[in-house]
Amino acid sequence: MHMRRTSRPTRTLRASGVLLAAVALLISACSSGSSTTTAATTEAALTALPRATPSALSPYYQQKLNWRSCGVPGFECATMKAPLDYAKPGAGDVRLAVSRKKATGPGKRLGSLLVNPGGPGGSAVGYLQSYAGIGYPAEVRARYDMVAVDPRGVARSEPVECLNGRAMDAFTQTDTTPDDGRETDQLVEAFKKFAEGCGQHSPELLRHVSTVEAARDMDILRAVLGDQKLTYVGASYGTFLGATYAGLYPDRVGRLVLDGALDPSLTSRKLNEEQTTGFETAFQSFAKDCVRHSGCPLGDAGTSPDQVGRNLKAFFQQLDKEPIPAGDPDGRKVGEALATTGVIAAMYDETAWPQLRDALTSAMKQNDGAGLLALSDSYYERDADGRYANLMSANVAVNCLDLPAAFSGPDQVEQALPAFEKASPVFGEGLAWASLNCAYWPVKNTGEPHRIEAKGAAPILVVGTTRDPATPYPWAQSLASQLSSGTLLTYVGDGHTAYGRGSTCIDSTINRYLVQGTPPEKGKRCS
Repeated sequence: MHMRRTSRPTRTLRASGVLLAAVALLISACSSGSSTTTAATTEAALTALPRATPSALSPYYQQKLNWRSCGVPGFECATMKAPLDYAKPGAGDVRLAVSRKKATGPGKRLGSLLVNPGGPGGSAVGYLQSYAGIGYPAEVRARYDMVAVDPRGVARSEPVECLNGRAMDAFTQTDTTPDDGRETDQLVEAFKKFAEGCGQHSPELLRHVSTVEAARDMDILRAVLGDQKLTYVGASYGTFLGATYAGLYPDRVGRLVLDGALDPSLTSRKLNEEQTTGFETAFQSFAKDCVRHSGCPLGDAGTSPDQVGRNLKAFFQQLDKEPIPAGDPDGRKVGEALATTGVIAAMYDETAWPQLRDALTSAMKQNDGAGLLALSDSYYERDADGRYANLMSANVAVNCLDLPAAFSGPDQVEQALPAFEKASPVFGEGLAWASLNCAYWPVKNTGEPHRIEAKGAAPILVVGTTRDPATPYPWAQSLASQLSSGTLLTYVGDGHTAYGRGSTCIDSTINRYLVQGTPPEKGKRCS
C-alpha cells in the first residue's frame, strides 16, 4: 500500500514507495462508497498487554536520557535503548533517536506531545524539527514539550538499508505495467533484488520493525519522559501506530489524535485496492481543477474528468514506449513508472496541483520530463547527489512484517487486475502490480488484520478527510467505530490529512482537545 508520511508545509503524507514499493499498509483516498465497517467485524481484536511492566523490561523503563544539543536551535536530542526482541529482552538492543523542544509557555505545562508523520518510514525527528516543533499552533507548543522518536529501522534509528542509490534508480524506473511475460519477469526480479538487498544489509533488524514493536518503544519513551499517559498526534500510518499503542495500553492513553486514519481490520489486498480508489478520487478532483485553467495539457473546459484520465493514461503508454529526457545529470529519462509516481505525489496535497499542471505541460508539449522527475524524486526522497533516504526501505520492511502479502505471485495479480482497474482506470494496473512486492520478502510476516478496540481508553479523536487520496475516508469511519472511545471528526475537502491544512474549524477543534481534553460533539464536520 502506499502510505506515506506527512511532510507538512508542502504536503501531508506520502505513499509507501508508490508504485514499486507499494504494500498494503496505509494510504488511500476517501472516495466511493465502499465501506470498511463490515470487514471490521470479522477480525480478532488486538489484545492489551498486562498492566504491570515485566521485570526484564525494567532497565529500559528506568533509563535516563542524556539530552544534548542537536545543532538545530531550540531542540535537544538523545538516544534511547529498547530491546531488539521483546520476547528476549536480554538478547540485544536497538538504539532509537529522540528529539524534543520544550514547552514555551505561557500556561501550565501539560507534559509531552509525541508526533509521528506517517510512512511507515517517515522520520518523526525530521518532521518535529522542520515542522511540528515550530509550526504546530502556538497554543499547543506553549503547553507541551514537543517530542519525536524515529521508529526502529527508520532514519536516525538504525535504518533498514536495501539498495544503494544507483540500484534504487533502476528500481524506481522498473515498468509496473508489464505488457508481456518478459516484462513481468523483469518486475518480479526487481522485487526479488530489493528484498534480497534488505535481507543482506539488515538481517536481524528486519524481523523486528513491526508496528507493535514500535508502539511498545513509544511506551518506554512515555515512561522515560515522566508522563503517566501518552499524548500523541499521528498522521497517516502514524494513526495505525497510535491506535496500536491504544490497543496495547488502553489505560495509558491520554489525548490521541489520529489524522488520516488507517483501518487495521483490512487485508493487504483490500487496503491496496481501496487506496487505489482513493487516488482515483483525488485525480478526479485534480482533473476538474486542471481543465478550469487555460493551457491544461489534459483537456479544456469541456473535457470530462474521465476523458482527462484517458488522456493521461495515453500519455503514460506513450512514455512506456519512449521515455523523454529530463536534463538529469545521471542520465535518467522519464518513462511511465517515474511519470506515474510524479503524478501520484501531487495527489497528496491540492497545493501541488499547479506544479503538476506545469510539469505535465512541459512533458506533453515540450518533451521535457524535468518537472515530473522532480516530483518523483521528492516522493522517493532522492537528493541531487543521487542518495535516497531510507523511507522506501523502511516502508516495505514494516508493511511486509505487519500483514500477509497481498498476492503470492503474478497469476494472482492478473486475476485482480479488473478490480484494480475498475477502482482506477488511470492508476489501477500499476498499483495492482506494485502490491506484489511482499510476495518475495525474506522475513515472514508477524502481524495479521485485526480490529482495535482499546476498551477503557480515554476519548480518542479520529480525523478523516472526505477526498483523501492516501487514506480513504471510510477507513477513518471504520477505525472510529472500532475504538471503544473513538470520536470521528470529518474534514470535507481534498488532500491527505486535515490538521494544519488551513481549516480553522479543524485546527481549533483539535487544539481544544489537546489543550483542554474536550473532544468534539459526535458527527462534527468541517470544511
